[in-house]
Amino acid sequence: MTKDELIDKLNGDLADELGAIIQYVVYAARATGPYRPQLSQFFLAEVADEQLHAQFLANKIVSLGGKPTTVPREVALPEGNRAMLEAVVEAETHAMKGYTARAQEAEAYGDKGLAVQLEDFIRDESSHLEETERILRDWPL
Repeated sequence: MTKDELIDKLNGDLADELGAIIQYVVYAARATGPYRPQLSQFFLAEVADEQLHAQFLANKIVSLGGKPTTVPREVALPEGNRAMLEAVVEAETHAMKGYTARAQEAEAYGDKGLAVQLEDFIRDESSHLEETERILRDWPL
């Protein structure tokens, strides 16, 4: 793993985090029905974690000599609360897989601090995933 390869992959993670911020803000606005207040609050509560992740990644990219991306990943705009929650499950699963790979790559590169921080991100994303899955568990089809 070269420094440039690591920077590129971290920029991909940053694009994912920027997309997650957009996703949660937009989903909070688009939530409907009798559970709208709770769903909107649930979505908005995730924004702070994603912002912290994005800021850390941007800072790390700069410290490695790279330029942080300003382009978020594309955000799905599914119709309905259930579909939005399912899109969150997909995004959080993707993030966990990405950070698991990135932690291993950071370790191989020799940046133990980055590897540990990415493992903390895995914990955060896992918590988001589990909470979303719990909401979906008894959600009507």
